[in-house]
Amino acid sequence: QVPLVQSGGGSVQPGGSLRLSCAASGSTRLQYLVGWFRQAPGEEREGVAALQPDGTTTYAEAVKGRFTISIDLAKNTVYLEMNDLKPEDTAMYYCAARRGYCYAVSSPDVYAYWGQGTQVTVSS
Repeated sequence: QVPLVQSGGGSVQPGGSLRLSCAASGSTRLQYLVGWFRQAPGEEREGVAALQPDGTTTYAEAVKGRFTISIDLAKNTVYLEMNDLKPEDTAMYYCAARRGYCYAVSSPDVYAYWGQGTQVTVSS
């Protein structure tokens, strides 16, 4: 089991920045695909960014150039740096993980482990 513990998030004005963290226990290192998802009220959960075991990153079109996914191997922690935030970025954000490489990074169904979620609110 790979418990994922999220931190970060909160409220920010449009154009602001936030950083989300997702800390994993155990010896994860380069073994896992990690993804960030978000879900707004009444909407389906959507993939935002993903980091493959080989370091390959994938981003949703809506966040390209504004969001960055990264990993600190020493801390077993994955980050989502969010810049130039917009009101439409408002949602509950979740990190997720699964063993090994997977092409379907935007499908919630392929992930075995989930963080508890953290709220991001962008408003003026």
